[in-house]
Amino acid sequence: MADRTPTRERVLDAALASFGGRGYDATSLDALAGELGVRKQTILYYFPSKEALLAGVIDASAAELTRALERTLAHAGGGWARVEAVVRKVFRLAARRPALLGLLREVARLGPPASTRLIAALDPLVKRAQTFLELEMADGRLRSHDPATVLLMAYSMVIGVATEEEVQRALGMQPSLRSLVRRRRDLLAVLRSGLVP
Repeated sequence: MADRTPTRERVLDAALASFGGRGYDATSLDALAGELGVRKQTILYYFPSKEALLAGVIDASAAELTRALERTLAHAGGGWARVEAVVRKVFRLAARRPALLGLLREVARLGPPASTRLIAALDPLVKRAQTFLELEMADGRLRSHDPATVLLMAYSMVIGVATEEEVQRALGMQPSLRSLVRRRRDLLAVLRSGLVP
């Protein structure tokens, strides 16, 4: 049965897998075209340059991440339950779509203009999270800390634990679904001890 996914979406998916897995610098449009079974000109028809393709991948990935987290937030409670629900969702994304979190790490490494684009796309989620933490801390449901620092630390821990396979191997951990679940549990315990009064 022929793949009926539109070509533009196939290009974005292949680029996400490559940028989030191998990295931006290690990705060539020729190799992507070969993987997709199309000519390089087909990619350039939709995205006139590698930079434009990266921008398209960032936009699509930020939208996917936002939709996934919005669905989780719609059903999450308050206080610690909300924090835990978001962390669990991100780890499910790491298991199901590892390139998505890998892209976040890669874009941070690349810096501007890629990181600026991603930050702008995710800014509403970040502001919402910061406001949530401020209110929960003010009401005493979470321990009082600087909300921006809590977000930065949580982001760094989650991305590191969920995506840094080489660091895990260096520490004697074998990346697997079972170990990902165990690391999620351990990370939640650390966050809980720092946030729950």
